[in-house]
Amino acid sequence: MAIAQIKNLQRRLAVLEEEAVAEVTRACGHELWQSLGFDALDTLEDADRRARANYYYGQLQTVRELRDALA
Repeated sequence: MAIAQIKNLQRRLAVLEEEAVAEVTRACGHELWQSLGFDALDTLEDADRRARANYYYGQLQTVRELRDALA
């Protein structure tokens, strides 16, 4: 992969990571999930919010794995 392609991919991954963090925070209603981890998502009582948080948490994990693979 060319350097320009890698940098472009890294920028797009950063945007996806920001979106995922914001959405999980919005679903949880606070930023404590970042220190508590995945277990904090299971405590959400509203099934829709829990599902949205789990979806974006999965997206966040995927983005981080891809970013680490490029490093």
